[in-house]
Amino acid sequence: MKRLIRATALLLIVTCRLSAQHYQVLHSFSGYPNDASYGGGTLVFDQRGNLYGTSAAGGDGVGAECSGLGCGTVFGLSPNDDGTWREALIYSFCSVFNGLLCLDGFAPFASLTMDAQGNLYGTTTGGGTNDSTICQNGGPTGCGVAFELSPPATQGGPWIEAVLYNFCSRESSGMCTDGYSSQAPLIFDTAGNLYGTADGGSGHYSAGVVFELSPASNEWPETVLYNFCSLGQGVACPDGDFPYLAGVTFDKSGNLYGTTFDGGTTNTVGEGVVYRLSPSSGTWKESVLTVFPFPGQKYGYPSGGVVLDTADNLYGSFQGPDGGVFRLDRKSGKRNFFAFNGSDGEQPIGGVTLDPKHGVLYGTNSGASGGTGNIYQIDAQGKETVLYQFCSQPNCADGYLPWATLIMDKSGNLYGTTEFGGEYGQGVVFELTP
Repeated sequence: MKRLIRATALLLIVTCRLSAQHYQVLHSFSGYPNDASYGGGTLVFDQRGNLYGTSAAGGDGVGAECSGLGCGTVFGLSPNDDGTWREALIYSFCSVFNGLLCLDGFAPFASLTMDAQGNLYGTTTGGGTNDSTICQNGGPTGCGVAFELSPPATQGGPWIEAVLYNFCSRESSGMCTDGYSSQAPLIFDTAGNLYGTADGGSGHYSAGVVFELSPASNEWPETVLYNFCSLGQGVACPDGDFPYLAGVTFDKSGNLYGTTFDGGTTNTVGEGVVYRLSPSSGTWKESVLTVFPFPGQKYGYPSGGVVLDTADNLYGSFQGPDGGVFRLDRKSGKRNFFAFNGSDGEQPIGGVTLDPKHGVLYGTNSGASGGTGNIYQIDAQGKETVLYQFCSQPNCADGYLPWATLIMDKSGNLYGTTEFGGEYGQGVVFELTP
């Protein structure tokens, strides 16, 4: 039994044990030029049970920034009658380029969002028409785009990409005031607007933004809803700093919730916050719900997004020092958490997945034991079970280093990706039945 760590009330009580589950690799990526590689984004289902995802490399894009690895892809997997899955590339980024610029985007890290018509939406960290030196920092050329992929008009035809927005379209005082290099997923509201997070903004530390994209006749104009580091001075950002991979999540009242990796203090960099954005008279007001580390503790740096249950609790993960999972009661402000110890996991990068029927949380750790990562479960009583340890097969044929949030199908099966491992060493798509 792990030592209990007390924050405010009864905590998540966690026992670690390794449980044999049914795990299978659905696809091993083989990389440039015919396949994806280094898949890291969270997967998404369509209504027919097909899976879609992004990879930061792979594909047959030939832009100069690809370094012979491919410029990233969107891929799909479809189930076969015999239980296997077949994979196909839907789109290769840098298929449209001008010199060093991948006009259609480069290196998507964020997961995808699908609308009712089957169109896919996402962001890229590089590419687009804007090549500000602010965005480069030794990384991909271009400041990134928001894109839409439309399914084929006829069976077997190509998916069609459209760039909805080019980030860093507004630059002032050495800052991309509209954001750049978005790594977080987009989400829809009921009116069809898209919301997400990105680096940049007009905060004094250019610490990131929450933005909205609204459909118009020929474009999707962007509105910045909040600039992090709007408060404080220097490196101190009491309102949060660096939303990183965490996007935003709606509640039923139309408020947005998310996390930042840093910030939360008035005199240092800080170790992250959980925040709420509430619409008010045409603007959005930010409220910091909790600050990391919790009083008297050392745990901080939330990197994934948050999920909500029906009892007004928020759940998420944090990375430091070994990482863990937190629960925050939105009404009372009470905070419960569980810290990994390295042997049962460490440094979860993605968020958690909630099974609301059984009150169970699922997630992945990027490190554990041998540093290859695992899949864990925390049940309604707060007991942890390690469901699968990656690199359990020879030559890590089962993959290793998962960092995306898991998704669950209607039968309770879990799906995700790893950045490395597999038959070709370039990551896998996997399924696990708890």
